Amino acid sequence: MDGPALHPDVAPLGFLIGSWMGEGKGFYTTISPFEYGEELRVWHVGKPFLAYSQRSWSLDDGRPLHGETGFFRLHDGDQVELVVAHPSGHAEVAVGTLRGTSISLASTSISATPTAKPVDSIERDINVDGEVLTYWLRMAAMGRPLDGHLQAELRLGATH
Repeated sequence: MDGPALHPDVAPLGFLIGSWMGEGKGFYTTISPFEYGEELRVWHVGKPFLAYSQRSWSLDDGRPLHGETGFFRLHDGDQVELVVAHPSGHAEVAVGTLRGTSISLASTSISATPTAKPVDSIERDINVDGEVLTYWLRMAAMGRPLDGHLQAELRLGATH
């Protein structure tokens, strides 16, 4: 294997490393439902974090929809921290718990630029079963309570 060894502090999150690709469904009380393609890349540089980038596109016409980049950190064996920058003008910090190959996260803070739409909270559940990653994302935004927003199934090693 080329490159540095995986840092032992994030070794329990090693199941996330790779290029994942698949499809998902988006919905929320303020928008029309939609379907999207997604690519999620998770990698390491030998430091005590995993880096990731995500991009999605419309399955209707291929136009870009969203992208984000961030970092996973782990402490006390099962406490996960996630830091995410969103192009919508938000910076998200979330904390949660690792259980096997499942992670549950809830935002502890969301900062916004002056032009960003109001987002109050985000929760994510990520599960990896072999070469399949599924996730569910819930959010409270635009004055609405926490509700489902995204769900997707991605496969390891797929390309677009």
